[in-house]
Amino acid sequence: PPLLLLLPPLLQLCGWRAQDAAGAWAEPGRAEDGAALSFQLSSELSRKVSPLFLSVTLDSNLITDPKYITLLGSTKLRTLARGLSPAFLRFGGTKGDFLIFDPQQKPTPEEKVFQDFLRKQATVDICGFRSAPLDFIEQLQSQWLFQQKLIFKEQEKNKYKNITFTRSTLDILYNFANCSNLHLIFGLNALLRKSGSQWDSSNAQLILNYTDSQNYTLSWELGNEPNSFLHKSGIEVNGFQLGQDFIQLRQLLNNYVHYKNAKIYGPDLGRSSRKHSKVLLKSFLKSGGKVLDSVTWHHYYIDGRIATRHDFLNPDILDSFKTKVEELFEIVNSTVPDKSVWLGETSSAFGGGTPNLSNAYIAGFMWLDKLGLSAQLGIDLVMRQVLYGAGNYQLVDANFEPLPDYWLSLLYKKLVGTTVLHVTITGLHPAKLRVYLHCTNTHHPKYREGDVTLFALNLYNSTKHLHVPAYFAKKQIDEYLLLPDGKDDLLSRSVQLNGYLLKMPDDETLPVFQEKPLSPGQSLKLPAFSYGFYVIRNAKVLACI
Repeated sequence: PPLLLLLPPLLQLCGWRAQDAAGAWAEPGRAEDGAALSFQLSSELSRKVSPLFLSVTLDSNLITDPKYITLLGSTKLRTLARGLSPAFLRFGGTKGDFLIFDPQQKPTPEEKVFQDFLRKQATVDICGFRSAPLDFIEQLQSQWLFQQKLIFKEQEKNKYKNITFTRSTLDILYNFANCSNLHLIFGLNALLRKSGSQWDSSNAQLILNYTDSQNYTLSWELGNEPNSFLHKSGIEVNGFQLGQDFIQLRQLLNNYVHYKNAKIYGPDLGRSSRKHSKVLLKSFLKSGGKVLDSVTWHHYYIDGRIATRHDFLNPDILDSFKTKVEELFEIVNSTVPDKSVWLGETSSAFGGGTPNLSNAYIAGFMWLDKLGLSAQLGIDLVMRQVLYGAGNYQLVDANFEPLPDYWLSLLYKKLVGTTVLHVTITGLHPAKLRVYLHCTNTHHPKYREGDVTLFALNLYNSTKHLHVPAYFAKKQIDEYLLLPDGKDDLLSRSVQLNGYLLKMPDDETLPVFQEKPLSPGQSLKLPAFSYGFYVIRNAKVLACI
């Protein structure tokens, strides 16, 4: 007994302290630097999200000049896109309501080169080419920087021109999605109207005629942010009429062999908290909600033109998302209960994102927290704006280099499963130390059914320690800690995983994510302003089996 009494002080002298309230051994540290985690692991409390939960978009402004669609021929971009599969690829945006399909129009010279190549390649393997035969792709990239300025100039003036696109445009877009194992959702033009304000579906019919003839498997949307139609085009469409337009689309799809069972998503509402948007959504869902497979809406935290570094780290701004979700569900549940709800387009800041912030490590706090909160609050799928394209919020930059949010997305896809569990935190303010818990993605070769993945964000300006519940204290935990690389710190455009810079060894290969095994009983150490994932191995959680 006397020896047992001496054990705690001896352990402290050796650099350890006794078990805390969570039942976990941890390194010595000030009490205010530690927090206890409590897991609720009952299957009754869990929920499921879509296996394609983290999906991506391409903005339709990519074909403001259709020749730029050939940038999708990049082998490197295809490798990066394939890394995020399985996922949806939504092709839509403001410009989608100004696109006119012309099956008789000749392709651009760039499209023709790529189209001819695809035809030759089809005899071997249409997805097997190692590099697109586009000598001009670097020239296109340099031109794309100028094209982005034109896109944003048009956006600022709020004067949009109609653009025609060709069969080749559809072929290249579909080939990119199909060969990247992404399911294409195509946004149809909703601003084509007959005199009585009814949707004119004749151009959509031309698109369907062609894609059906090519055996293309797609899902569909109609219009983008109908709440802003009047502002962007001078055309106003009320919710009832828009609902009838979606019913018309469903009837049209039923005429095609390939699209009788095709999915329809919408209405891709923007600014959902505004009164006009709420009225429109409610009216739309009452009118045409029955034909929807999922209700889609858009969310951005802040205005990209005036956002600051402080905004990206502000827990109040992160928490504002929860209020928007609750308001949306109130409308959906009162009109079309049991309908799935998706975030059909989302990123950090609207207006193309904030330069030097939306494309840096610091943007990961908004992105990872939105993924965690969305799954927790009932959103079944989240589409990130954009995989590649104009602006500052893309996952892949103009030179096809993956940005920090790409690596964060890829790590999420590999480690986080579809079953959402509950975790609470005590000892530190949950607004600044944010934690989420899922079953682990069992498609990962190292993990098995029953394992769980915790991911956490530290918004404190100091290192914090997380202590797992006693039941898991002796389990093996793998750490995947993401930190900025280089002297730019939070504004860095490159990222380290467990101390190693993440980069592609070549255009066809993604790096292996190497875990850092923690000693049993060791606390989870999150440096100031950082985020990471922790996989508890052999956890044997019944809800995950």
